[in-house]
Amino acid sequence: MNRLHSAWQRLFFNATATSPDPLAAPPLLDADGRCRALLLELARPADWQLLGAVWRGVQTELGLPAPAIAVNGEDGFQLWFSLAEPVAAAEGQVLLQALCRRFLPAELAPGRLRLWPSADKAQAPRLPPFELKTGGECWAAFVAPDLAPVFADSPWLDVPPGDEGQADLLARLQPLGAEPLRQAREALLASPAAAASEPPASAPTSSAAAASTWSEPRAFLLAVMNDASQPMQLRIEAAKALLPFSSAAG
Repeated sequence: MNRLHSAWQRLFFNATATSPDPLAAPPLLDADGRCRALLLELARPADWQLLGAVWRGVQTELGLPAPAIAVNGEDGFQLWFSLAEPVAAAEGQVLLQALCRRFLPAELAPGRLRLWPSADKAQAPRLPPFELKTGGECWAAFVAPDLAPVFADSPWLDVPPGDEGQADLLARLQPLGAEPLRQAREALLASPAAAASEPPASAPTSSAAAASTWSEPRAFLLAVMNDASQPMQLRIEAAKALLPFSSAAG
């Protein structure tokens, strides 16, 4: 295992996730559907000014560690969020959607966003660096914050990025701890943008009303499952994530 693989392991992989190929990267979702990596991608076209607002906002407004920045090798930028502890996929989905509501314009075309984990069971993304063939060799790669604007017109590298350089970029990053994650989640879903998308105050299980009780994952997932303002697929995913709790209670 080289330094880049060690950096991936530290930031994005679950200790319980395994791969049948010992030389391949472990899957980003473990057997229980939990993950330590969250992806927010803006593409078609790449726009660092918009995605940079998310990168800066999570640090300045929410006090969170900086996510990793990557070019996807084709048409967009990515933010990779590292979590210190794995969360259910449904919990990751809600956090990403809340970040988009807080920091991205509402009129943004939905087709430009890719969120993972996603409610539509999208295939797990690959961690940069990797090569794409689009009329030539184009590489996805992690990039430094001060260089991100340089890739606005060509969000790829023309040459393979070095593993050592990629490892150096990731070495500066820290995972998001469980308590800061909880605080950020509550702040996001209590914001005016989130409140505008929630049901009226008379609804018995609105996200805003539940926010103050989210001291642990089960309460959070219950709030999502019972929130009529959330997409049905997302509520189903939250219900599935709660199944182990129900089994344990029985």
